[in-house]
Amino acid sequence: MGELEDAVMTRVWKWNRPVTVREVLEDLQQERSIAYTTVMTVLDNLHQKGWVRREAEGRAYRYEAVSTRAAYAAALMNDAWSQSDNPAAALVAFFGMMSDEQRQALRDAVRIVQGPETRQDENPGSARDDGGR
Repeated sequence: MGELEDAVMTRVWKWNRPVTVREVLEDLQQERSIAYTTVMTVLDNLHQKGWVRREAEGRAYRYEAVSTRAAYAAALMNDAWSQSDNPAAALVAFFGMMSDEQRQALRDAVRIVQGPETRQDENPGSARDDGGR
């Protein structure tokens, strides 16, 4: 997913309602010179990929996000990681680029995904009473 797809999706999320190509175009033109057909193609590509749904309105379409920005970001990271010939090295490099705050967010996310049992096991100070079993 490219920079332009990201810019278009950002507008779709920002408005949080079905948008037209013209609305996205006019917003993007505040930052860069871009053609109507380019925005239309990007939104069509996003529709083909399943990131937006569309409904006909007259001769045009209104587009709406199918998923959240978080799910989109996760898919971007997964795409990049899966294209690596050495996924472990890619993760190490990625983690090395992270700020302390991002690394803490990653640790928190891992705890959430692993569930409460793992969180208890990870705490070396907590004693489990399993009756010696």
